[in-house]
Amino acid sequence: MPDDCDKLTLTLHKAIADIPAADWDACAGPDNPFVSYAFLSAVEDSGSATRRTGWLPQHAVLRDGMGAIVAAAPMYAKSHSYGEYVFDHAWARAFEQAGGSYYPKLQVAVPFSPVPGPRLLVRPGSGVAPGAVAQALAQTAGQLDVSSAHITFCSDREWKALGAAGWLQRIGVQCHWSNNGYASFDDFLGALSSRKRKTIRRERRDVAAHGLELLALRGPEIGKREWAAFYEFYTSTVDRKWGSAYLTERFFPMLGERLGERVVLMLARQNGVPVAGALNLAGTDTLYGRNWGSKGEFPLLHYELCYYKAIDFAIAHGLQRVEAGAQGEQHKIQRGYLPVPTYSAHWIGHRGLRRAIAEFLDRERPAMLTEIEALGEASPFRRDGEE
Repeated sequence: MPDDCDKLTLTLHKAIADIPAADWDACAGPDNPFVSYAFLSAVEDSGSATRRTGWLPQHAVLRDGMGAIVAAAPMYAKSHSYGEYVFDHAWARAFEQAGGSYYPKLQVAVPFSPVPGPRLLVRPGSGVAPGAVAQALAQTAGQLDVSSAHITFCSDREWKALGAAGWLQRIGVQCHWSNNGYASFDDFLGALSSRKRKTIRRERRDVAAHGLELLALRGPEIGKREWAAFYEFYTSTVDRKWGSAYLTERFFPMLGERLGERVVLMLARQNGVPVAGALNLAGTDTLYGRNWGSKGEFPLLHYELCYYKAIDFAIAHGLQRVEAGAQGEQHKIQRGYLPVPTYSAHWIGHRGLRRAIAEFLDRERPAMLTEIEALGEASPFRRDGEE
């Protein structure tokens, strides 16, 4: 351990079941459901994140001198770079072409979920700083036969601590919706330019013309029938876009059982039969959009279920943000989801590879900030003097 951690010990665990749930959640906190014991155990127990799928759990646990768990990190040994959403395939190719072995690597992340949030989970009152956890992870990575360690979609505070600890810093972009005290969806629309208001109202009218029943179901309201239908939607979307389903059929009902009311399914039914759905998880102040899929062609239904129904739900339940996932920035911006930076940090063991990646990131970071600023110029919100 580093000097400031000499009373701490770090252990790695090949299943989250090896760690007491209460201790894990005491470190993770209540705000973000994706780092909860319930979510991470569902990913493992469903067979979605396992050695077989290239996500071997190596969860890091930091204990104090009395043996109490004071910090943790959801970590996996990876044999590929799929399901991460912070792309390092080019780094892997370059290293392997130079004769190195990029895999296995360590990934501190929430599997298959590009959701920003805490990754260095520190128990409140423990006195452990995120930088101390970062140093312990770097030392562990150096002792193992891995090329690198990556902490993706971490918080801004963690990102700064990781940079101070010598990790390489990377910036990405997502689009999030913010609740500026809106009392209703129409109140939100009132903050937009006249042209954008009309577009969104027209889109919602066109969706209503499909004659579908649109529901927001929570926890026990989502039954076996709905989960079976949603898995069909999910695999249909995967087949069209990626060709390989990360999540197993067991995962979704298991998630519903373990996270209860925090699971929110926006569902469309036609004559009582589910035809489309968008899966969300609710945190203490944020609704996180995850997976979407449909059976049949219903123009604009994706926007309704993934964006507008999410805003409706956030306003009705006093949530401050909606995070609708990665990619699709242009579509999201036009519907009130504005660009924000996302953060990742990278420990690279090989000096030559580290130097090359550092030079790349030194160029990429300002370019990403420029892109975020440019995307923000397309904001649909009214400017001073505009209707």
